[in-house]
Amino acid sequence: MSGSSKQGKILVLGAGNFGTCLAEHLAREGWSVDIWSRSKVLVDGINKLHKNPKYLSTITLAPTLTAINHIEPAQINDYRAIVVAVPMQAVRETLKPFAQHLNTTPVLISAVKGIEISTGFFFVDVIADLCGTDIANKTVVLSGPSFAVEVAQKLPTAVVAASKDADRANAVQKIFHTSFFRVYTSKDPLGLEVAGALKNVVAIAAGACAGLGLQMNSMAGLITRGLAEITHMGVKLGANPITFQGLGGVGDLFLTCGSEKSRNYSLGFKLGQGMSVHDALQSLGSVAEGFTTAKAAHSLAKKLGVETPIAEQVYQVLYEHKPTKAALMDLITRDAKPEFTFERP
Repeated sequence: MSGSSKQGKILVLGAGNFGTCLAEHLAREGWSVDIWSRSKVLVDGINKLHKNPKYLSTITLAPTLTAINHIEPAQINDYRAIVVAVPMQAVRETLKPFAQHLNTTPVLISAVKGIEISTGFFFVDVIADLCGTDIANKTVVLSGPSFAVEVAQKLPTAVVAASKDADRANAVQKIFHTSFFRVYTSKDPLGLEVAGALKNVVAIAAGACAGLGLQMNSMAGLITRGLAEITHMGVKLGANPITFQGLGGVGDLFLTCGSEKSRNYSLGFKLGQGMSVHDALQSLGSVAEGFTTAKAAHSLAKKLGVETPIAEQVYQVLYEHKPTKAALMDLITRDAKPEFTFERP
């Protein structure tokens, strides 16, 4: 750990797996960090025992990490950076008390992956709606292949910080970057948001395939075609197609679709083995963002007129009680077509 705290205090909103690992990472690197949670149990555990009793509970947290469950809205701009790491459906409720007070002084960082069901908005869209376009344009999206437990264990990880404001992306790179947590920069926050949200839906499909007993040929085909769906959706929304070939695209997709550490993969696996949606969700113990994202993505694909057969089958399994075997059959019996349908610019 660095000898003294670096200049400025950082706030992490959300004490789930990823919020906890990011707060721990920053505290160990010498930053003064507050981690916020609504749960008094989590706050007391972090402050008294230096452990989060629910998330990453085997990890001993930095003794300098401070947990809080209240923030005065007028003091929100006292932080150098604000990392938002709550579930996507809780973003608006969490940030609304600060919306009228927040200015561009803190660097606002999204560690959120998903789509708001009620609006079809991604994180930056919600910020624009709550706080205005100036703050939204300076928001940084932090995303990439990064299981929280591995970050907390200081295992080498590479992610991307993306913003329309290059200076803000560079600032986040300087805050987070270490030899074991490499941070690259990008000017395409939208692409990162689309990839980060939709990869969770494809991961549910990947888990279901494994649960049904399919092998590597099938998995490779599914992940590749899932990437095509994500890219189609992203390009339609205005993202840079190159983003989906990078860490936040294919990198995060590969990670989430290939490991039981992924809650979304685990959800799909349980469904593939015949467990009901309700029982599978209950057994996870934490949020699988792909569940709500599947519903939001279904609506967004219809609105945009984008064909997303994998995401559509996941939606039908999760929300229309379609058996996973029937969903698989509908996917593999689709009409043959060209692999690439993008037109040259």
